[in-house]
Amino acid sequence: MRTKIVTILLIFIAVAVMAQEDESMKMIPEMTEIWDPEVSKITPGKATTDAPSDAIVLFDGVNLESEWTNDNGEKPGWIVADGCVTVSKGTGIIKTKRVFEDFQLHVEWRSPSEVIGESQGRGNSGVFLQGIYEVQVLDNYNNRTYKNGQAGSLYKQHPPLVNACKAPGDWQTYDIIYTAPRFNDDGTFFTPPTVTVLHNGVLVQNNVKLRGPTEYVGIPEYAVKKHGPGSIILQDHGNPVSYRNIWIREL
Repeated sequence: MRTKIVTILLIFIAVAVMAQEDESMKMIPEMTEIWDPEVSKITPGKATTDAPSDAIVLFDGVNLESEWTNDNGEKPGWIVADGCVTVSKGTGIIKTKRVFEDFQLHVEWRSPSEVIGESQGRGNSGVFLQGIYEVQVLDNYNNRTYKNGQAGSLYKQHPPLVNACKAPGDWQTYDIIYTAPRFNDDGTFFTPPTVTVLHNGVLVQNNVKLRGPTEYVGIPEYAVKKHGPGSIILQDHGNPVSYRNIWIREL
């Protein structure tokens, strides 16, 4: 009988200890609170289109040469006037002197108020991410073209979710979130480039994955090559498209 009592007491003590340990391991809110290091403080712009304090201003409406060159590393041939820079036909692309990987990019653009041409011949330019992957710039206000080549498309790969174009001559905005590709040793994508685009505040590309570089003719997958950081490029497609208020945040 005594043995049974001792056994019962031991079981009771064991259960009590386990209950105490279980109580001590119970989750409390503080266990999942992360205090340090603090989140970095920046100053946002007064308007959502204004550059925040941690942005690199790539074009302020006045000085183009400090951040941009032509394709040969020389002075850009585009025209700076009235707070914007405009494509000068035949002078070629302009590209940033700095190179980037992951970023948030803000670009404002305007197609000519005088409507000339149709489809791809109307207000055509482009914003190339890392100099390789194009977000199409085009006047698609009452101007139909192939949908994977219209404004807001990732050219020849992803049509925009909607057509958010304003009328010719009105300023428009692109806010682009870009994650650069990472590569396997053999030069193939480990993770492909991903892009989110807001056109005039409207989501038109939702974290889409690119198949490869932008190709006018050809299959993107066949042109994938390992690369590092690259420039932002603005395209000269022969139309006098204007740009202003260009800034970037490295992520």
